[in-house]
Amino acid sequence: MSFKIVVIGTSLGGLSALKIILERLPANFLVPIAIVQHRHKESNNTLQQLLQESISLPIREVEDKDEILPGHIYLAPADYHLLLEPGHFALSTDEPVSYARPSIDVLFESAADIYAEQVIGIILTGANHDGMEGLKKIKARGGLTIVQEPGTAESYIMPEAAISAVAVDWILNLSDIASQLVKLCQ
Repeated sequence: MSFKIVVIGTSLGGLSALKIILERLPANFLVPIAIVQHRHKESNNTLQQLLQESISLPIREVEDKDEILPGHIYLAPADYHLLLEPGHFALSTDEPVSYARPSIDVLFESAADIYAEQVIGIILTGANHDGMEGLKKIKARGGLTIVQEPGTAESYIMPEAAISAVAVDWILNLSDIASQLVKLCQ
């Protein structure tokens, strides 16, 4: 099985969780990663800068119609939904979903629609239920699902919601997620 994309959703506590995972990925990790981190709509590119300091893979905030390239990490821009289309990204200012824009569900559902069983969906720490429906759709379309062990999350609500709704493939500590991704994708 070759995977075309990894999608990650997180909220409260997400910056430190993302750093733990992304800094453990090798520089030759080729599967693109798209991330929705809930943040204030006035946010600038600080998230990208904070992550890039300790991560070897290139990170960028998505612009509409950006091509999806191997070995890159893509961040949903503040106040835009991030969607996947064949080979590139699209941005939307549609209404918030689960009180969020960007919404994890929007990214995950579009990933499932486009890439089906070639998607890995990951839910990390967060304080609402965003991502639960999207992860369910990834699983239903044959993709793989990973959820952060709720007891290790800064906010356990999002991981617990995902686990309650989806028969997830793996429930892992943050420190184990990168090595699982490498096993699945290399």
